[in-house]
Amino acid sequence: MMNATSNQIETHVQFLTAEEAVKQIPEAAKIMVGGFGFPGMPRYLSKALINKTNLHNLTLIMNSLGSVSILNDLFVQNRIKKVIGSFFSTNKELVKAYREGDVEIELLPQGTFTEAIRLGGAGIPAFYTPTAAGTDLAKGKEIRVFNGREHVLEQSLTADVAIIRAHKADKAGNLVYKKTAQNFNPVMATAAKLTIVEVDEIVEIGELDPDTIVTPFIFVDIVVKREEI
Repeated sequence: MMNATSNQIETHVQFLTAEEAVKQIPEAAKIMVGGFGFPGMPRYLSKALINKTNLHNLTLIMNSLGSVSILNDLFVQNRIKKVIGSFFSTNKELVKAYREGDVEIELLPQGTFTEAIRLGGAGIPAFYTPTAAGTDLAKGKEIRVFNGREHVLEQSLTADVAIIRAHKADKAGNLVYKKTAQNFNPVMATAAKLTIVEVDEIVEIGELDPDTIVTPFIFVDIVVKREEI
């Protein structure tokens, strides 16, 4: 909101280093991580999470934890309890660990995954979808028939923390994205108690075209300027 005396935007957003930011993440946290493969992934914050914390029993909510993913190091270091997402089959060691009962995997179709996050951010706890009806992914879930078609009841997703990537932030915390980085990042920003974003550039309030702002500052808690990794 605007302060009538100073004409400045009052914001709760903090501007921290990556190390300071990841220190805000609690033990055993549920963490949403933006990105579709490498595009849009918060790689700088991910490195800090691995190298600057000793967090364990983490649940990662991300599209894919591939064997070449930066965050696969958390799995190698036995710091992940569970992963929720859409695509893990390229990570043979993760699949092996799942089969041996060493890590949990919750697999969701990609559209269902995105909608579960979006509705989690909107405060809607569950929704019906025909996707996955009649497959192993529907086992143990409530099924209802609408218009002659089976629908699966899916739980929405929220998290303790979201770590995301944007292109620019202004000094209020408003975010704009670049090209394909606008994948899971904007919806994850709405669905976590604490949202930490890495950006390429921080600009003055008023420099961002309002029509380009995708994530308003109300959904952002911490901004970190990306450095070389």
